[in-house]
Amino acid sequence: MVNYVLKITADLENLTNLQPSGGCDDPNFPYLFKLKCEQCGEVTQKETCVTLNETFTPPGGRGTCHLVQKCKFCGREGNVTMIPGKGRPLTGEDSEAGEHAPLMVFDCRGYEPIDFGFGGFWKAEAESGTKFDEIDLSSGEEFTEYDEKGECPVMISNFRASFTVTK
Repeated sequence: MVNYVLKITADLENLTNLQPSGGCDDPNFPYLFKLKCEQCGEVTQKETCVTLNETFTPPGGRGTCHLVQKCKFCGREGNVTMIPGKGRPLTGEDSEAGEHAPLMVFDCRGYEPIDFGFGGFWKAEAESGTKFDEIDLSSGEEFTEYDEKGECPVMISNFRASFTVTK
């Protein structure tokens, strides 16, 4: 059992608090990433979608998890369990400092998560207090808008993610 924390960063212009539209622990937010089999090293061709509201019984029948999947190459079965309550939004201060914000923790057994995809809808807040909901970052293109209240442009660019082992 290894826990991986998903960390995100981006260049935020006149914005703060970038996070999934319903918050880091949004039960319907689709966390999308590829998985690498710990036994044979095979990487899934397609992104895997994991949400908090969908649970399964892992092999052995103890507890629940959010994904059970068999490696297409070696046949080994693994599972992923999400651990809510550990994430926070990416702030403007994080962005300026080049820091990453933890978004979600995954307990992975038999797999290693790699290549997070920015699917689903995101939200952020302008420095003036204007809220921007339903931001779509899935295309990989930057988000640009104009904040009428603050009378300035806002932008999310150069967004990236990484998984690191945590305790």
